[in-house]
Amino acid sequence: MDDAVQSVQGNEGAYQGERRNIIQPSSFNDSKLLKLKEVLVDWINSTLKSEHIVIKSLEEDIYDGLVIHHLLSKLGGIHLEVEEIAVSTVAQMYKLDLILQALNQELGLGPEADSAAKWSAKLIHSRDLLATLHLLVAMVKRYQPDLALPSNVSVEVALFEVNKGDIKSGKQIEYITLQSDNSEGKNDPIDELLKLDSYKISTVKKALLHFINKNMSPLRLQVSDIEKQFADGVILLLLIGELEGFFIPLYEFHLSPASHSERLHNVTLALDLLNDLKIQVENVDPEDIVSQDFPATLKVLYALFKKHKNK
Repeated sequence: MDDAVQSVQGNEGAYQGERRNIIQPSSFNDSKLLKLKEVLVDWINSTLKSEHIVIKSLEEDIYDGLVIHHLLSKLGGIHLEVEEIAVSTVAQMYKLDLILQALNQELGLGPEADSAAKWSAKLIHSRDLLATLHLLVAMVKRYQPDLALPSNVSVEVALFEVNKGDIKSGKQIEYITLQSDNSEGKNDPIDELLKLDSYKISTVKKALLHFINKNMSPLRLQVSDIEKQFADGVILLLLIGELEGFFIPLYEFHLSPASHSERLHNVTLALDLLNDLKIQVENVDPEDIVSQDFPATLKVLYALFKKHKNK
């Protein structure tokens, strides 16, 4: 940690009052981290092949905003009036700010994203690998959720906070991709279900549909497609309210979501409610539900079924 402390001390003015998470040197050669970097480089190069953009290093080829801008344009159809090649630091930071504002809006992070997100223009421009990885993984989950990223990619990070010349530090493990922990032999029942033949999966789907429609009948709502009808979060929120016996104010969510960010807001609210209700749903991200990931949706519905099946 001494080298990292010296690095922060040397830039104390730049980081005054800020928190920084710095990857420990011992994590850089982790096989899963190296695999993730390889997958992301290949994804970027295949995506931007028609743009004649080729990168070799996430640390050195992402920081100026050009690649992120082209990914956002190619995958999200968002075209910003920014310099194609920004040369000066000021121009690069200005470009990155505009690009990340647009991207955060696409990801449904809202106006407070600068403080809540795991990346910022300053971090990306400083070639912060951790922030760059978090950003690119979020883009993959948003625009190409079928891309197989290695799971359980984590790094040990040193946490630093600089205030009035005093440096507070600590260590923690930070996960970059989805955690999938079966180390104790407790296999997820839905993961096990999906290994079975299609007939048995179909039987479980029918049981869940019967459970859902029985409890949604007071609202005169009918579900026939588990993958699609829960993707905007509306029916999921209404189902939670019916099962738990409370009313979710309409101003808390979008009853007729018209954009990805509105759907993401609804699903995030639903998963937060489940967490508050101590209904455990492992390894499910709001983006998974919005992108109609069947196993993720099944896990959420099974958790509700498990608690309320006798209702």
